[in-house]
This record gives sequence, C-alpha cells and structure tokens, in this order.
Amino acid sequence: MVFSVNAFQPLIACACALVCSLTFASSQPTTHTLAIQYAPYVYHWQHNPEHNNTPHLIGLEYRAPSEWVFGGVRFDNSFDQPSQYYYAGRQWTFDTVSPNLYGKLTAGPLLGYTGEYENKIPVNRKGVGLGAIPALGYQMMGANAQVALLGTAGFMFTFGADLLSW
Repeated sequence: MVFSVNAFQPLIACACALVCSLTFASSQPTTHTLAIQYAPYVYHWQHNPEHNNTPHLIGLEYRAPSEWVFGGVRFDNSFDQPSQYYYAGRQWTFDTVSPNLYGKLTAGPLLGYTGEYENKIPVNRKGVGLGAIPALGYQMMGANAQVALLGTAGFMFTFGADLLSW
C-alpha cells in the first residue's frame, strides 16, 4: 500500500493546530479539557429509507482555556461509508442566558464521501471534502449534550463527557 503526502495533510494540519493551541493556551488562567463525544442519531431533512440515521460517531475533542476546540471523529455517513471529520473551531458561552449553554462552530476536512456520493458534500475531491458544523450545547458537571446542524442534510444529537482536565 502506497501513501501519498496529500493523504496525511489533514492529520498534519490538525497536529500543528493542536501544538499552536497548547502554546497559546498555556498563558490562560482556566483549564484544558479532553473529552469524548458520541452521536447516536441523525435526523435528515428529507426522508430517504436508504439514509443511515445511526452514525455511531465517536471522537475526541480538546478544548483550550481560550475556548478554541480541536478534534477528530469517526462515523458512518448517511450512505453507510466509514468517514472522518478533523476540525478546529471556537466555542462561546451564553453567560447572560446560562453559564452552561454554549454555541460552537467547527470546520475542517471531511473524509469518506466517495463514489456516487462524492457530490453530497461541498468541495469534495476524491473523498476529501470540507465540513463546517455549527452546534448548540449544554454542559453540566463534565457532561454535555449538543445539537449540531449538518447543512442541508439535517441535524445530529451528540453527547460527551470530559475525560481529563489540567
């Protein structure tokens, strides 16, 4: 099996972003957090019996004290293809409403939409596309629940738990 440098570019970019965030975040007064995320269900705007509504998404997310987030997830896409999403983004709390309520926006490479489904995500070339996901979440005592908007496809429920803080 031959790997090209292009195949590793998303991983290299995520690693560089993580290193940069750790350097920046070290001057911040609050904690770093590593969390696990799981998504059991996706609702599609247009019903199609061929759509996979159970993505079995699982991933890790790092949150810096500056509220920048970095992560990666593995899931089965709407067409049952194994897929990955590597992302960087930002999280904002809505303190005036509730200190536990937050919004999040992430973006990054989305891998795995291939063959006849290659045109189902934007800017996709040979299974490497671009994802941008806004979410609304609620965090309480190390656990969170989110609703993430999946563009014109639908929305997804995710649940997470903090694994470690330092």
